[in-house]
Amino acid sequence: MSHGAATPSTANAASGGPGLKFDVIAGLTAAAVVLPKAMAYATVAGLPVAVGLYTALVPMVIYALLGTSRVLSVSSTTTLAILAGTELALAVPDGDPTKLIAAAATLTALVGVLLMLASALRLGFVANFISTPVLTGFKAGIGLVIVLDQVPKLLGLHITKQNFFHDLVTVVQHLPDASMMTALVAAATLAVLIGMEKLWPHSPAPLVAVGGGIAASWLLGLNAMGVSIVGLIPQGFPSLTLPDVSLVAQLIPGAAGIALMSFTESIAAGRAFARNDEPRINANRELIATGAANLGGAFLGAMPAGGGTSQTAVVRSAGAQSQKASLVTAGAALATMLLLAPMLGLLPNATLAAVVIVYSVGLIRPKEFMAIRKIRNMEFRWACAAMLGVLLFGTLNGILIAIIISLVGLASQTARPHVYALGRKPGTDVLRPLSPEHPEDERFEGLLVARPEGRIFFLNATVVGDRLNELAAEHKPKVIVLDMSRVPDIEYSALQMLADGDKRVAERGITLWLAGLNPDALAMVQHSGLADRLGRDRMIFNAQTAIERYIAQNKKPA
Repeated sequence: MSHGAATPSTANAASGGPGLKFDVIAGLTAAAVVLPKAMAYATVAGLPVAVGLYTALVPMVIYALLGTSRVLSVSSTTTLAILAGTELALAVPDGDPTKLIAAAATLTALVGVLLMLASALRLGFVANFISTPVLTGFKAGIGLVIVLDQVPKLLGLHITKQNFFHDLVTVVQHLPDASMMTALVAAATLAVLIGMEKLWPHSPAPLVAVGGGIAASWLLGLNAMGVSIVGLIPQGFPSLTLPDVSLVAQLIPGAAGIALMSFTESIAAGRAFARNDEPRINANRELIATGAANLGGAFLGAMPAGGGTSQTAVVRSAGAQSQKASLVTAGAALATMLLLAPMLGLLPNATLAAVVIVYSVGLIRPKEFMAIRKIRNMEFRWACAAMLGVLLFGTLNGILIAIIISLVGLASQTARPHVYALGRKPGTDVLRPLSPEHPEDERFEGLLVARPEGRIFFLNATVVGDRLNELAAEHKPKVIVLDMSRVPDIEYSALQMLADGDKRVAERGITLWLAGLNPDALAMVQHSGLADRLGRDRMIFNAQTAIERYIAQNKKPA
């Protein structure tokens, strides 16, 4: 199929045919799931529930117009909510509602600006800075923090929050003070959510739970029975909210972490649900789209937004064909604000807390930890360290810890590249590492063919040099052929190591040949002057040619 040809889904959507019908159904289905969760996530961030509705309106519309994914649903997520809540609590320690709204607008605007700046600098690759095992640990830590944060609301308790382990002890100590009626409301909500999700995956369980909570609150007068409710929700379109310039310097570090996590989650969800016949997700365009979505949302009361995996799964499974589905979901959010705000004020906080817990527990994935451990213990330790980093040092510091662990992990892998001694498979031109599994492989007296793998630079140059010295001591060659075909580049420090190594082996009567240099590595060797020293005789097209030359030079006359 040519790139210019429209797929059936795009053609239908564009013509308003069956594709539009699917989008309307998917958008309404998603609204039943997304809107209650958005309100719940607003409470995680310490903001009024109306902010959740604003986040499901403005950012969703802007992304629908600019994004490259056909089905990505953009509003708030559990991770972004807890990160935003942590940052806002630091910026507004007294919890003043007016200051919180202004701080949230500032934080969201900064997230948008940073994402768009990252696009201008073409930093889409930064989303890969956190490895999958580390992200698994980070999200597990986030999930545990969110669940513990909501438990007091499930039980009608009020505690002074400090850190995860202190809060855990405090909750256990205050269990005797729990409100039985609040706990019953929470238990009923949990039963509905868990039961419906098991019997009907991607069902409108949050809508049923929220509707049931409102009905119970109205019919039974739960507020008078000691069950706290959401209270007054402003009715109508969100008003203009201006960021507080005085908070910019304080909020920038946190905004950078939230921007990174927003983009990481968005690009992961977008790629996960993209079909083969749909356009490729463009990382830098996604930065623009999510950046504009946050910047636009900031001025209309939204909290930081990004693409959510669970809500996008709902949109895809409901048959969405395009971003028209998100526009329908945003329309449902607007209708809710205009018509249903007074009714939503009756919603028990315990119901919202139950919604948050059910949809945050999915961040804690023991099976994924076990799968990582099964493959490699080191990366399992990275995942555990990232999780503990969040629990011990907080969510925002947890992002920094996650990035540092990922970079240290990368450094540890690249610091010890493999350097193999090669043999030739009998009767072929195939060269492979010498091993007990292939004792029949050809070796050549007086010749060592060694092959390093990976980029050679300051971090691993000494390791590569030491390994080559070990192989030279073991094989006692007259000629060392360094097969560079698996080395994409050589950094300055590595070039110095190579030049010094050539001098040292020459003093021991050993000649060094370079074979199979890649274009970038060859250019570096030429610029450094090492090529002039080696001459054309010691720079050979590939390792096989070097072996043939060695054999020819050492062939005994008949």
